[in-house]
Amino acid sequence: MLQFPDSATGSVTGPTVAAVALRLIVCILSALAVQLAFAANASAEPYRLGIMDKVSIKVVEWQTAEGQFREWPGITGEYIVGPNGDLALPFAGEMKAIGQTTSDIAKEISKNLQDKFGLADAPAASVEIIEFRPLFVAGEVHTPGKYPYDPEMTVLKAVSLAGGMRRGLDEGQRFERDFINARGSYDVLVTERARLMAKKARLTAEGSEQQKVTAPEAIAQVPGADEMVADELAILETNKNAFDLRLKGLDELQTLYSSEVVSLDKKVDNQNRQVDLYKKELEKTAKLVDQGLAVSSRALGLETTLADTQANLLDLDAASLRAKQEMNKAALDTIDLKNERKSKIALDMQETKSKLDENALQMNMYRQLMTEALVNAPNAALVTGVDADKLVNYTIVRTVSGKVQEIPANEATTVQPGDLVKVTIANEKS
Repeated sequence: MLQFPDSATGSVTGPTVAAVALRLIVCILSALAVQLAFAANASAEPYRLGIMDKVSIKVVEWQTAEGQFREWPGITGEYIVGPNGDLALPFAGEMKAIGQTTSDIAKEISKNLQDKFGLADAPAASVEIIEFRPLFVAGEVHTPGKYPYDPEMTVLKAVSLAGGMRRGLDEGQRFERDFINARGSYDVLVTERARLMAKKARLTAEGSEQQKVTAPEAIAQVPGADEMVADELAILETNKNAFDLRLKGLDELQTLYSSEVVSLDKKVDNQNRQVDLYKKELEKTAKLVDQGLAVSSRALGLETTLADTQANLLDLDAASLRAKQEMNKAALDTIDLKNERKSKIALDMQETKSKLDENALQMNMYRQLMTEALVNAPNAALVTGVDADKLVNYTIVRTVSGKVQEIPANEATTVQPGDLVKVTIANEKS
């Protein structure tokens, strides 16, 4: 049985059929060339929001005295860009979202809140896309309909989400479509594996306190790998900045309480000296009263003053103890913060490795399915190359500046949120 190259070793096992293998190699190289061309031409522009995009907005303010972030629950939450292209937010008001980046929206929210409440410093706002507006797949697919969009989405991956090609009537075409379906799912898994490996590299760097993410060699040839690594680097920097900011706040708290303890200790020393002086003065006055040389009221006044000073001394001791407790609590919070970070990194690493193992099993399954399709229909490999349009036609229906356009496409064409992917069989009878 014909075997596909293993993704890890690149080796080929089992007997081969020369003609099929040659066709397969040529077609795969052609497909890779197309994908690399699209990757090279991909825009480096940041994503701009559109209608039906769902975003998560969080507004926080750092409280130095408390050593913690204070969240603004009145505005923090999930929002959808409305049909008019606006985001309606409490306090920050309505703002134009369509055509804007998440960074643009975050800056506008911070500015609006600062202006509305007259704040000296603008609160920190973050806007994250949690769900892109969907795309649609119609035509000769198993399950036409609406599907969630992924930034790395291509026509082939969209068809795979829709259940693959609809089953044909003749046996040969059925195996060709089986091959298309299996290869589409396999390509989705290749991209997913690259993302997971980039995430694993980031977690490794984060756990060892490194400042950059090293791209794994295994994903070097995957289209979009550089963007994946750049995304993980951005996450690493964000996590590090947040951790450093919280750590700095706790350090400032410890310094503040330490200074307070020193000041209170000085006051305690001063009060102790005052107590000693009042005691000595009271002893002298008591002797004079016994000798009839001083009135007893004077001794009573000294006793009252001594009692007040001793009470103040007790208050200072209690305040010093509280400050030391708060200083120790800040030190413990620092340790907890570091342990919490290590624990989260370890948990994320374990989850990522588990997903990689599951991904490897699924990739192996689809390699076997493609092999089976080739054994039953050797010409099925041709659908991966330049002759794919003889079997299937793809069209992208896209609205640009209010005008509907129909764009001819192939399997490697990238799709955008809101696109409609039409799939037709080239030789089917109308």
